[in-house]
Amino acid sequence: MARKDNRGRNLRTGESQRKDGLYMYRYKDERTGRRLAVYSPDLAELRKKEKEIEKDQSEGILTDTQCKNMTLNDLFEIHMDTRKLAESTQANYRRMWNSLVRNELGQMKVVQVRPSHVRLFYSRLSKQKYSHSTIKFLHNMILPSFEVAVDDDIIRKNPAKRTLGDYGEPEKKRTALSFDQQKNLLNYVKNSEVFHIYLPLLQVMIGTGLRCGELIGLTWKDVDLKTRTVYVNHQLIYKNYGDGCDFHVTMPKTEAGIREIPMSKMVAKAFETQRRLNFQMGIPRDVKIEGLSNFVFMSRSGRPMMPTTVNFILRDIVKAYNEEENERAKRERRKPEELPHISAHILRHTACTRMAETDLDMKVVQYVMGHANISVTMEVYNHITDRSRIEKEIAKMDLVQIM
Repeated sequence: MARKDNRGRNLRTGESQRKDGLYMYRYKDERTGRRLAVYSPDLAELRKKEKEIEKDQSEGILTDTQCKNMTLNDLFEIHMDTRKLAESTQANYRRMWNSLVRNELGQMKVVQVRPSHVRLFYSRLSKQKYSHSTIKFLHNMILPSFEVAVDDDIIRKNPAKRTLGDYGEPEKKRTALSFDQQKNLLNYVKNSEVFHIYLPLLQVMIGTGLRCGELIGLTWKDVDLKTRTVYVNHQLIYKNYGDGCDFHVTMPKTEAGIREIPMSKMVAKAFETQRRLNFQMGIPRDVKIEGLSNFVFMSRSGRPMMPTTVNFILRDIVKAYNEEENERAKRERRKPEELPHISAHILRHTACTRMAETDLDMKVVQYVMGHANISVTMEVYNHITDRSRIEKEIAKMDLVQIM
């Protein structure tokens, strides 16, 4: 039997009348799954609101009630749905958001968030020893998420503006290897009984500036030794997309990442050596990762090298080198010349630095590195502070100064 109001009129699904006579309509927000309600002292007026809600829901438009109850998490989802991002980038954004924002600031209603809330959130992260770069990364998701609400007139001002400040531990600078450090590294690996098989890997990394994902994703179809060209059009990432951690093939980070890199003589020779090593070690070439096979740099099972494996190799090389260097320095009664910490990213930074030091056109360097913005390339160049480079540049003044 249909429910009736106090005047005997039938009430529809979702409608009810309270004891004080106020009419209420409860409905489900199809976008968020939340139960919401609107009220009116008059049944006809309530049904006008119902029609507006039904129309807004069908057109995907937010109602006033929905706007008032919207959280920062809701804004983030809208922001992510309206951005064109690589699958790996989107997964990384969501991972960071779910880990650090979703259960704290993310749960707050947008209309209630003030700049002080955002600053307190960053301050808590800072006290937990998160770096400034991590907090800045989150800020670059929070700020545009609030901007969605500003554009839709849900809030007047963006509460995240001018809230970043200097929170967090200072970012550790990744310094490129000097020319002498690079030479010492390659010479040590070349002559090492343990690490010599990794020489081609290091030479390709330093000679091309490939990102780690681009490097481990290289197949022999991407390497043309006749034209001496490396074709970069994909990368491998090792992520958990809900089916456990595994390799996934994705596009390069940006459109600028799709490029054709000419090989230097050193790089061409390194690829030839690597092909010979793969054959000599009998590494299988038929392992497939989402259609790709016959990878250049593989484990003995034929699977591509994992990103962590590359960095572990570099760590072990540096550790062994420094131990031997310290022993030599003791015998020769001198200060040891140790190698610093080296990662795949530092070798990419080193590659960019070497190109800049040889006075290559910076637009060429930008293309080879796959930087979407030349400001990134110039930032690397501006960090070059090697003593020999400074002396070389100052010496140029002797050519133009008049005694």
